[in-house]
Amino acid sequence: MSSYNVQLHNAAAIPLAVIRGVANQSELSKVVPERCGLVWSAMKEQQVKAGRHVAIYWNADIRLDVGVEVEGPFTERDSVVSSATPAGVVAFTSHFGLYGGLGNAHRAIRDWCKANGHQVAGPNWEIYGHWQPEWNTNPALIRTDVFYQIAS
Repeated sequence: MSSYNVQLHNAAAIPLAVIRGVANQSELSKVVPERCGLVWSAMKEQQVKAGRHVAIYWNADIRLDVGVEVEGPFTERDSVVSSATPAGVVAFTSHFGLYGGLGNAHRAIRDWCKANGHQVAGPNWEIYGHWQPEWNTNPALIRTDVFYQIAS
């Protein structure tokens, strides 16, 4: 397991366009990229400036919002709706490498919180960078930021 630098940060909510749903752990590797692509296409169609891809895991039953950061209003249609990342104190770290290793970053945050007297509040989320051609040959460059809301 890589070494993770976990930090606390007071985060502002990030406006999102998402598709809501529920998924099993085994479905996430298919559901997350599929929904990111659908939402990205919807924002492109509406000419809305979109940022990075985001997946919010609201609870242990894996109720999730998957989509993109948005800069400005958009029209909710079909299954694409407005959402936002939680605001407030978060513990976060960055994972470099293949998405299959993200569990290590999640575990590092939970372990760090326990060791430092912080209680996670429930939701956690991942923000993914846009795919770069060099990631095809060097997956160690793939960056995913992982966040956990901290109970006040």
